[in-house]
Amino acid sequence: MFNIVLLEPEIPHNAGAAGRLALATGSSLHLVKPLGFSLEDKYVKRTGLDYWQDVDLHVWENFAEFTEAMAGKRMWFLSTKAKKSPWTAGFEAGDCLVFGKETKGLPEEMIAEAGEMALKIPMRPGSTRSLNLSTAVAIVLYEAVRQQAPEW
Repeated sequence: MFNIVLLEPEIPHNAGAAGRLALATGSSLHLVKPLGFSLEDKYVKRTGLDYWQDVDLHVWENFAEFTEAMAGKRMWFLSTKAKKSPWTAGFEAGDCLVFGKETKGLPEEMIAEAGEMALKIPMRPGSTRSLNLSTAVAIVLYEAVRQQAPEW
């Protein structure tokens, strides 16, 4: 349904949780190296439990390789530095939802180049700096799924 993209993820638990979300929604999970963990890590597998082998997983050497393979697909870039809310985005099946690494997010130049395709999850001012990566994936992914109104 969608393409969940984690750019240089650092924490295995988040990759495992994103894999479970991908499986639950019929989406694909794309991990862009370098990874801060091994895919054999027990935490990745524990979070994905016995589902990990069923995840439509793709691992890319770098973002350029990923974008070349996804040519023609729309890409939404998630960042606390963006201005537009996912609630105002018009998601389409096959879209790529791109999330940055846990400690730094996406590079600022990537957000600037994304323009209207950059999204920010609304948060109450002064409440927190950011959300956990897998939580952010869940929020945006399920808004995108909601817009497609699957008959599950």
